[in-house]
Amino acid sequence: MNSAFFVGFAIGIVVAVLFAWRYFALRRGLRNLTDQVKNGDKLSNSSRDLSELASVVSAQRSTFNLQLSASDTERSRLSAILDQLTDGVLIADADGSVQFANPAAEKLFGSPLAGRSVAEAIRHHFLVDAWRRCRETGEPQTESVEVPASRHFLQLIVIPDRDTRGGTLLLVQDLTRVRKLETVRRDFVSNLSHELRTPLASLKALTETLQDGALSDPEAGPRFLGRIHTEVDALTQMAQELLDLSKIESGQVELVLRMVDPSALLKSASERMHVQAERAGVELTVETAAPREVNADAARVEQVLVNLIHNAVKFTRRGGTVTLSAKEEEGAVIFAVRDTGVGIPSDDLSRIFERFYRVDKSRVGSGTGLGLSIAKHIVEAHGGKIWAESREGEGSVFCFSIPMG
Repeated sequence: MNSAFFVGFAIGIVVAVLFAWRYFALRRGLRNLTDQVKNGDKLSNSSRDLSELASVVSAQRSTFNLQLSASDTERSRLSAILDQLTDGVLIADADGSVQFANPAAEKLFGSPLAGRSVAEAIRHHFLVDAWRRCRETGEPQTESVEVPASRHFLQLIVIPDRDTRGGTLLLVQDLTRVRKLETVRRDFVSNLSHELRTPLASLKALTETLQDGALSDPEAGPRFLGRIHTEVDALTQMAQELLDLSKIESGQVELVLRMVDPSALLKSASERMHVQAERAGVELTVETAAPREVNADAARVEQVLVNLIHNAVKFTRRGGTVTLSAKEEEGAVIFAVRDTGVGIPSDDLSRIFERFYRVDKSRVGSGTGLGLSIAKHIVEAHGGKIWAESREGEGSVFCFSIPMG
């Protein structure tokens, strides 16, 4: 009886020791596995009991690493897109504090924006009101404003942040260039209508007069036909200049570049306009100049000079002067056409190179209002720039640069 008890007791002790050893071995293996997971080491375990767990954890870790890598790639891609985006993007939290602002937003509103309130960041009450309406209603809001200080026309789109309760996403679009282009387009249509209306009305009146019997009048008939011929020539010139302008703007006109003597260009343009200047009683002179040759299309540059001389002569009173010159300056030749004419009002000076734009007092004169626009595009096609300086009543000087070499 006693021996059976001792045998059973001994067996129990052995079993307990075996279970204890197995428990501590599993615990030690689990600790090693945990350390390997924590340190990112390759998972390995000699225990057959933990090998399956190690395989599962290894597979899950591989999946997690792939997802993390994909997430990092998407984040980098999104960050690059936001950095290059021309529209401003701001993300605000539930307290109205800016958590993120891309470079475009900081360019529009100044930097840094992160950490500031939305009201401090965008600094315009109409835009701030749109943001507040979005927070109150939970609905997307759109607002457009013109900022007088910077002369920017901005459009704000505010949408709720679905991932952050009370958060908002603000997209700010700078529509200044679009608005300017719309203004130019509207002015172009208005000016074109104005320019066409006058000759067409004149043609209609002349033809009706001829139909009413003037055609048989030996004196009036030829005179009216001559005026019709003049108006048709003006319309033809306008159509040709519009076609030339369209080709130049679209890059369809190829420049024939070669080394050209600036003095020869001035002399040739002066000779072409000599008769017109003499008829207007204006002295046309060329200042002695010997700058280096420029790489240019001689015919096109001469066309620019002729356009500028034509305008200068037209708006210079009898007895005035028009002077042509050229000089070297910072790797370019600066051509200049200076006159002692009526000058250009300061309000009109910035727009004189637009299509059809003509100073009000010049509308009584001839011309289509396209010459300066064509000149501007020809100069820019050469890689140069054109500008004008003038004071009303004191004359004007039109300059353009053509790079050398």
